[in-house]
Amino acid sequence: MSAILEGIKVLDLTRVIAGPMCTQILADMGATVYKIEKPGEGDDTRRMGPFLQDPATGQPSNDSALYLAYNRGKQSITVDIATAEGAQLVRDLALRCDVVIENYKVGSLVKYGLDEASLRGLKPGLIYCSVTGFGQTGPYAPKPAYDFILQGLAGPMSTCGLPDDQPGGGPMRTAIPMTDMVTGLYAAIGILGALMHRQKTGEGQSIDAAMLDATVAFNGHLAVGYLMNGKAPQRVGNTNPIASPSEVFECAEGRLIIAAGNNTQFGQLCTVLGAPNMPTDPRFATNMQRIAHRSELQGALQARIRTQPRAQLLEQLNAANVPAGPINDMAQVFADPQTQHRQMVVELPHSSGQTVRVVRSPLNWSASPVMHHPPPRLGEHSLQALREELGLSDAQLEGLVRRGVV
Repeated sequence: MSAILEGIKVLDLTRVIAGPMCTQILADMGATVYKIEKPGEGDDTRRMGPFLQDPATGQPSNDSALYLAYNRGKQSITVDIATAEGAQLVRDLALRCDVVIENYKVGSLVKYGLDEASLRGLKPGLIYCSVTGFGQTGPYAPKPAYDFILQGLAGPMSTCGLPDDQPGGGPMRTAIPMTDMVTGLYAAIGILGALMHRQKTGEGQSIDAAMLDATVAFNGHLAVGYLMNGKAPQRVGNTNPIASPSEVFECAEGRLIIAAGNNTQFGQLCTVLGAPNMPTDPRFATNMQRIAHRSELQGALQARIRTQPRAQLLEQLNAANVPAGPINDMAQVFADPQTQHRQMVVELPHSSGQTVRVVRSPLNWSASPVMHHPPPRLGEHSLQALREELGLSDAQLEGLVRRGVV
């Protein structure tokens, strides 16, 4: 079976997370991804630990967890695009690719001839994707962007965390860089759509993938609710504003999430907790009543749950078809039998001689394979790719290395 994007070539001019996540998805689908990195330095994430140990020296390498997480399956080519020779090499590579993706500041690549207008002027069928914080136009377009800033600016932080009047209340960011990741997902979707368009029409096009756009859209029903009634959603911590009980409870041995979203589930929950009369209490008879009396209901349930061993209670709730689950740390996530059954960890042979363990792609097709190849070491494929794609001789490659171009 061939991979879905087998034969598609991608020039990756991105760093950090949003762009690299996009191109990793394309690599997982079988595309050949040439990742251009700065000689001697590479992607910024190569300097953000923790780091894979270099077996030759016993010291930390520049293969960090952050780099390994978002650069699986690519070919690393070190080229200094600030030199005329380097910029020309990358332009030549671009013209042999189907897709170019970059995440430089708006307008930064014009001086290297690597901007959309320059490259698509030479190859109209090229798909050119720009990943930026705020898009190619508008008052914020020139600004640099960071996940933390976008989590605040685009709305998610205003809805995450405890209310101000509670201990520890205030806006809260997510530990995972959600704005980067959702932008990477949308960019990958956009590129797949553009490839389908080109297949039908022969036309290439540009894709303007903005972190602001992706994150505002990611607010989902909270954003649409505001547009409907003009009321900004408030932080409610771990409670669900549209269902009750749907929150975190303290057990005798840790915390448990219980989300009984309808009357049947609530009745089954009360049966498990030995409170069969609670569903007939007028305050708790319907979901709307339970939301209106959330604090009273939470107190009544918490009093019964606090003394229960978590594992035993979870087993009883699962048997009664009451939605419930633990709050796992990463060790517990990867020890979970369902996570293990889904084979979410893959071991890949790293060119350092080690085996690296990474999270597999969540893509699952019945007829097409997902390609899992190791993340590259810095410049691992420079000479091979330039020789094969551009036909450079050994003497030419040696000269480029000597001059610090690659």
